[in-house]
Amino acid sequence: AELSCIFHTEKDPNPRIEWKKRGRDVSFVFYGEQFKGSFEGRATIEGATVRLRRVTQEDAGEYRCEVSAPLDPVNLGETNVTLRVLVPPHTPSCEIPASAVTGSVVQLRCRDQQSIPPATYSWFKDNKRIGSPRHANATYLISSHTGILEFKSVVKEDTGHYSCLASNGVGRPKMCEGKHMTVEDVNITAVVAVVVVVLLLAVVCGCGGLLLHRNGFLPRKSDIQSMNIYPPIVTDGESVFSPPLPRLICRQDTEEGKSADRINLDVFRVGVCCLRAESGLRRLVLI
Repeated sequence: AELSCIFHTEKDPNPRIEWKKRGRDVSFVFYGEQFKGSFEGRATIEGATVRLRRVTQEDAGEYRCEVSAPLDPVNLGETNVTLRVLVPPHTPSCEIPASAVTGSVVQLRCRDQQSIPPATYSWFKDNKRIGSPRHANATYLISSHTGILEFKSVVKEDTGHYSCLASNGVGRPKMCEGKHMTVEDVNITAVVAVVVVVLLLAVVCGCGGLLLHRNGFLPRKSDIQSMNIYPPIVTDGESVFSPPLPRLICRQDTEEGKSADRINLDVFRVGVCCLRAESGLRRLVLI
């Protein structure tokens, strides 16, 4: 790359020349008759024009050339030079589905994020370039700037080997590795098979629950008992004065009809209790 700076002096044969790079901070490129920083060893100067070798993207930016000639009537002159580093295309990344269903919308993507200026893209099918649609009823859309090839409704004829080429006028264009896309009809047999399996599972689960219910593994409504707890009433005992114990009434629905069995709950000490049934119970469930 060349940073051009041309000057003319009237009296001063050895003017002072400085180059600076402008950015967040101003840094010296050429000062005191020598190059500074990363420019040392890869830059030369002739007159006031600088030539750079092994240019990278970090060299891009705005430079300023300053020439001062104390012996001349006008002892200072300066000019700004913008260096734009061009980057040839890299191999683009391509997103190409391996398969698609007829009638669906399918997008193929191609992108190179490193080329400067930005690359433009061309799509190929079976090594033949896909041209831009010529009418509004075309079955696909293609954008050379975004790199997207979109099928509005794919058909079996769209099956093929697809690849993308990136170019920006700098260096050789690069093509991504192509991939094969197959367009198939909806597999009706597989869909029916899935539905049948789901229905069979529903039937098996329903029958299993019914068998468990009949064999008594699941609780029936008649097994659920209700309990009413009556508040204690303070009365005198034979030898000890203490609050009376709670009285629980357990009701049970039986096959002969509704019956109520009364149970007295006597508490002798904390954590120890005794049940005294006034009439027999088929089953007692405490929850």
